[in-house]
Amino acid sequence: MDFPKDLKYTKDHEWVRIEEQAAEVGITEYAQEELGDITYLELPEEGDFVSKDDTFGVIESVKTTSDLFAPVSGTVVERNDPLFDSPEMINEDPFGEGWMIRVAMADPSELDELMSADEYEEYIKEEQE
Repeated sequence: MDFPKDLKYTKDHEWVRIEEQAAEVGITEYAQEELGDITYLELPEEGDFVSKDDTFGVIESVKTTSDLFAPVSGTVVERNDPLFDSPEMINEDPFGEGWMIRVAMADPSELDELMSADEYEEYIKEEQE
């Protein structure tokens, strides 16, 4: 399982990559493996405000339906619209082409509350025990 070092992670299995003052958000490899084949996705519109730890969307798979939780607060500046036609991209490349939204952060200090790759990897090991 991959744990890219340049990302921050939540206990809800979302990741954040900082790119030019925007936070790119997706779900982790662990999350997509647990979900199985992803079949449907709901995401906020560009311009919508998302709040840290609140639901920002829904992801459905052959196994279950799950809420997506915002790792940071801010305004959605972009969403990955190709995922609506090809949600399997999340399974194929969760840390790349499978990103979901980009958020202009309202409070960058919220990043300090997220886990590093090493902390997230340890969290997964404990969750699997």
